[in-house]
Amino acid sequence: MSWDLLTRSRALWLALTLAFLAALSGSVWHYGYLQALGPLAARGQSDLDLASDRLVSQLQRFREFAVLTARHPALEALLEGGPRAPADEMLLGAADRTGAVSAFYVAGSGEVLASSGPLVPEDVARSAYFRRALTGALGVAHGEGPGDADRAFFFAAPSFAPSGEVRGALVVVVDAAVLERDWRGSLPAVFFLDESGTVFVTNRTELLGWRREGDGAMVSPTGKRRDTETTELETYTILSQNWSPYIPARALRRSVDLPVIGMTGVLLIDVRPARRYALLQAAAVGAGALFFLALLWFAVERRQALAAINLDLEERVSARTRDLEEANLALRREVVERQEAEAALKRAQAELVQASKLTALGKMSAGISHELNQPLMAIRSFAENGAAFLERGKPERAAENLGRISDMAGRMGRIIKNLRAFAKAEPGPAHRIGLAAVVEQALELMQRKIEKTGATVDWQRPDRPAIVMGGEVRLSQVVVNLISNALEAMEGQEVRRLTLRMVHDDAAGMVRLTIRDSGTGIREPDRIFDPFYSTKEVGPEEGMGLGLSISYGIVEGFGGKLRGENMPGGGAQFTLDLRQAGQEITQVEKSA
Repeated sequence: MSWDLLTRSRALWLALTLAFLAALSGSVWHYGYLQALGPLAARGQSDLDLASDRLVSQLQRFREFAVLTARHPALEALLEGGPRAPADEMLLGAADRTGAVSAFYVAGSGEVLASSGPLVPEDVARSAYFRRALTGALGVAHGEGPGDADRAFFFAAPSFAPSGEVRGALVVVVDAAVLERDWRGSLPAVFFLDESGTVFVTNRTELLGWRREGDGAMVSPTGKRRDTETTELETYTILSQNWSPYIPARALRRSVDLPVIGMTGVLLIDVRPARRYALLQAAAVGAGALFFLALLWFAVERRQALAAINLDLEERVSARTRDLEEANLALRREVVERQEAEAALKRAQAELVQASKLTALGKMSAGISHELNQPLMAIRSFAENGAAFLERGKPERAAENLGRISDMAGRMGRIIKNLRAFAKAEPGPAHRIGLAAVVEQALELMQRKIEKTGATVDWQRPDRPAIVMGGEVRLSQVVVNLISNALEAMEGQEVRRLTLRMVHDDAAGMVRLTIRDSGTGIREPDRIFDPFYSTKEVGPEEGMGLGLSISYGIVEGFGGKLRGENMPGGGAQFTLDLRQAGQEITQVEKSA
């Protein structure tokens, strides 16, 4: 009877099934979307912190320039009636070295006593940053700059008399366009809002000058309004907007307050990869559920057909064997009991098969998610970049992205191995590597910096293979660090020559690599391997003093030695001694 009722309500049952599939797929999509937004938000927050730190660090360099130069003797002499030419020359040189638009020294009366050039604001005496400097504090402001600088940061450092009175201020002007030049157009979109909600610094030039209103809309400098729809998903904020074709229409918003410069950093991340990932999950689960429901539907239909056939057969037998009804009654009962037992057995078997399939599906889904969830996001990003370059007609850039995908897959194993060795507080085992190949790989990595510094590289590959015991990644790190230090030591020198030589010391069983530069030499050779010891000037590439100390420890871990010394003809030389490999050199290693 129940099967007859199910047959009559077949349309209702089908509608309920479709509603269940829709609800299940929607729930899986929502859950997958939230799960995909997690790593997307983490990566976006990291990119935003990196961009914010880079901007703050760049401005910090000019802040320190203003504070340290305000007490320069050439500037203090101006207040005593000294000549202006030395002060102008000093400020011009300092501005050229730091990249400042202008630097000028203003007396307390508002008179400009010295400057690096003609770019001096007319209303500097009435500016807020100058008045703040006269109170003894550092004046900081941003706005329209002098000359071609549409947007500029201003730093005013006070100059004190021996009695403690403020006698003047040194003002440094920084072009904001110069600060954002290196990262303009890079992905994702990032911009910095000032106190009024106006975009002052960004890597998207079309957003400059846009102002945020209270309802979340953005207004362009020409008055054009762009509405923004905000959606809150747990801890995530999704923006839907049409500000620019180069900004995703639906993006994850991450922000950070920067009280040091009085701005708020905002980063927008495209959520299309997360939505596609969630859609794939929902489609997979929906297809699986539909498959199992189709099997159930087929089983029900088949059971109904069998029941109808059995009923018709019983009616025929009953009509044709009326005389044998009593004799066959017991037999029919036995047949019915066996049919019920068979049906129960089939139902139990079907339930066991379904449970087994669901268990296998769960394990398979968990394994696939665990293995592919993390690398897919990064590889997809490189693949999208490659597709974008192909659309722009740049196949070489697309090939570069494909190469980066292959390199990333090949290097993951080595990176994970090094991380595991670091977590266990023990170094990875040394193996046979070609030192010449490591040196050439390091020179290739540093090629851009070599071209930038204008240095001449003198490298002669040895006649015989140099096979040593070490780790390729860590040894490459040591050679890159030594070459980078040599290039930095030669900055500002007329002759910039980098010489690399490799010799075999068979008696000691060592291979010696020497890296010599024509720089200023080592100030304190006895302290170069001490942690946190650095001779680099304050600047955008200042070091923490750990590079040589880490390199020294890596080389010692390989059983080698690293030392540095000044050369009689000028410059410094670092010598790297590594143990020769004890086995015979293979045909492959002869090319290393």
